[in-house]
Amino acid sequence: MSTALIASILVLYFAILIAISYFTSRNANSDTFFTGNRQSSWYLVAFGMIGTSLSGVTFISVPGQVGTQAMGYFQVVIGYILGYVVIAQVLMPLYYRLNVISIYEYLNQCFSLVSYKTGAAFFILSRTLGSATRLFLATEVLHMFLFQDLGVSYFMTALITIILIWVYTFKGGIKTIVITDSFQTIFLISSVVICTVIIANTLGVDFTGLYNKISSATTPGGNSMTQIFFFDDANAPNFFPKMFFGGMFLAIAMTGLDQDLMQKNLSCKSIKDAQKNMYSFTVVLVITNFLFLLLGGALYVYSQTKGVELPGNPDHAFPYLALNKFGSVAGIFFLLGITASSYASADSALAALTTGFCIDFLNFHKRDEKQKQRYKFIVHVGFSILFLLIIMGTKFYVENNKETNLISLILTLAGYTYGPLLGLFAFGLLTKRKLREILVPFVCVLIPCICYFISQHSQEWTGGILQPNGKYKGGYIFGNEMLILNGLLTFIGLWAISKKKEVLELKTENVEEDLTSPSLRRG
Repeated sequence: MSTALIASILVLYFAILIAISYFTSRNANSDTFFTGNRQSSWYLVAFGMIGTSLSGVTFISVPGQVGTQAMGYFQVVIGYILGYVVIAQVLMPLYYRLNVISIYEYLNQCFSLVSYKTGAAFFILSRTLGSATRLFLATEVLHMFLFQDLGVSYFMTALITIILIWVYTFKGGIKTIVITDSFQTIFLISSVVICTVIIANTLGVDFTGLYNKISSATTPGGNSMTQIFFFDDANAPNFFPKMFFGGMFLAIAMTGLDQDLMQKNLSCKSIKDAQKNMYSFTVVLVITNFLFLLLGGALYVYSQTKGVELPGNPDHAFPYLALNKFGSVAGIFFLLGITASSYASADSALAALTTGFCIDFLNFHKRDEKQKQRYKFIVHVGFSILFLLIIMGTKFYVENNKETNLISLILTLAGYTYGPLLGLFAFGLLTKRKLREILVPFVCVLIPCICYFISQHSQEWTGGILQPNGKYKGGYIFGNEMLILNGLLTFIGLWAISKKKEVLELKTENVEEDLTSPSLRRG
């Protein structure tokens, strides 16, 4: 693929996004940016959420890890299903009943201002780190296959990436993003399907034949590449209960307690539409993740059949083959897919972070429209700059840790940063106790630190053997279940700093007089 062809495709792609932004943001105000005026069609929200949930990391890392971990990641996806049911039946009715813009307003109503601000701050931390890390992948691909050949530095590539997102989201906000995410999801899914079909045609087999070839291929550990369930080693990160329940709570935390994805749900016309959106989204997400895993198996079968040596980093397997071995059509759709998946995640995150900060920290309810527009602009620019800085930091980290798997890194970050949110919401939903508010931030910061310490020493404490390289072999390794431990310890910590709510008792001197009083009769 020539540089001119790649540039032309991307110019056309972003021209369409900017055109969508223009038409959807006419006569837009702050309510349009934050809630889409609560007029979003549920089917558009459901479809667009696929691109937001999967991101460029899923697009590249999920296929890449099949070569070593088979299809074990699908255990997490199965856990997602149960998590999304909890969101649809428990959390979404709560948010609609309270009529909130920021879902963390629930914490203010349930506890008080300190808990509310603590929860909102952890969302900003979690989503900023996660989304900027996801966007790093798109920046890498754009730099590697376009801007590097033009003599543009990596920093300028990242800056251009951020500016493009800012341009088509700064005015229309969530109303624009519901449409652009649906548009981008089309390219994400079609790119996976087309690349899989191209591999099957190259190998001279149909879909069934391709699946059979993947089944007969094995990972370095001797497992079939189509193996999904792992029950052999309870210490391993891919042990089924750890993956399943970890996936369930990841879904609850990263979707149900996340302003980004819930903001789209809250833009629907009613709770029934929002629930239809959630269930439709669940079905499509499960199918799409399976297609990613199937593509991953196909990549490794192709490399083994054709004798192609893959890069050492599994995250580079799909980009390398798509852009060097599968022809121009696959290369074009790969480029569109990685761009669509990365931007669909980052643009909605940018809007959600702007919404969260404005509503949760700038008291937007008390400001006039002119003030809202000015502050929204400043916050939007501020988070764009923060994204840029994190992208550069991620670049430095990956260059010094060559075997980094980004999806594992993001899920690990989520396990630490979403845990306090999980504990706070669970404490509000399951108890009627009153918190000593001044201590809430200390608990929510201390518990992730304790969890990190436990994770670093778990192998040592459970019989792992120290190797010459300073790492342990064997023993218990934490995976996605770290989020559960984090949330549970946060819940326990909150219980320790809480007390029973005082019940106000009405004491009367003259019972008969009170029973006949006009005010009591009116009641």
